Amino acid sequence: MAFVDELSVHIRAGNGGTGVARFRHEKGREFAGPSGGDGGRGGSVYLIGSRDLGLLFKYRHEKEFQAEDGGPGKKDSLHGADGADFVMKLPIGSIVTNKKTGKIIHVLSEDKPILILKGGDGGFGNEHYKSSIVQAPERFSPGYPCEEADFFIELQLVVDVGFAGFPNAGKSSLLNVLTNASAKVGAYEFTTLEPNLGAFYGYVLADIPGLIEGASEGKGLGHKFLRHINRTKMIAHLISLENEDVLEAYKVIRKELETYSKELAEKEEIIILTKTDMVDEATKLAAVKKLSKLKRKVFLISIYDDPAIKEFGDAFVKMLRAKELSSE
Repeated sequence: MAFVDELSVHIRAGNGGTGVARFRHEKGREFAGPSGGDGGRGGSVYLIGSRDLGLLFKYRHEKEFQAEDGGPGKKDSLHGADGADFVMKLPIGSIVTNKKTGKIIHVLSEDKPILILKGGDGGFGNEHYKSSIVQAPERFSPGYPCEEADFFIELQLVVDVGFAGFPNAGKSSLLNVLTNASAKVGAYEFTTLEPNLGAFYGYVLADIPGLIEGASEGKGLGHKFLRHINRTKMIAHLISLENEDVLEAYKVIRKELETYSKELAEKEEIIILTKTDMVDEATKLAAVKKLSKLKRKVFLISIYDDPAIKEFGDAFVKMLRAKELSSE
């Protein structure tokens, strides 16, 4: 299934139902007074969060959504039926922009519906217009129009750890080996064209597509994927030992993160040096020494080194659990 993280839609609430002109019929009195009921209220539109990150994909072929219109009033002073509300489920982390008003809504909860469009009130039936002067009014009013607007929906993933780094740094490979996510892997840049997700002991890991110098200005895959790290609780910065200068490689990606968002740059970060199987011991030690000045936890792994992966996995989950406890 393709990952859809942007959507443009038109959404309409429900129009109010029309009031009606009716009269009571009693024995001996053909018109015993007005009895036309008011129209029903149109349905409103709500947003609610869901943990189903594939919801935008399901909506990809639908461009218009609407709540139900209110029903017309009825005889015997009966109120018309209210229109059913429309509740749109969106992945938690969705940002919804009303193109008409510019209002921005963040969907961050599963159990709190957010009202975005109000349905129209129902019109008055002729009973409403009865007075001492007009005993048998034939006047009634139509329902009131609803609110409607065009919306732009974009998803910012809410994940525990985002894997960042240059293309071909080994992010997809590590995600696969830790979570069985089956992310596409290849020895060329931009194998990952969309975020891949995986669960690791209940924690959500995201393989963010590779960054390049200038990504914060839109180069490469640019802003489209940088935003997915914005709500990540921790960043795992992967650097391939194929880089001649691991510190310089680190600085390039850090610059992109800092340029994009100061808040993002302040998130907790660990460094993972990958592809240890491709270099000798001296190169590994030199790389760790070079990065030690950054005061970050540094891990060494190769996806072909099962003991190293197990050691990293055990340390990684302990770190995540400790972080979770400290935030409670």
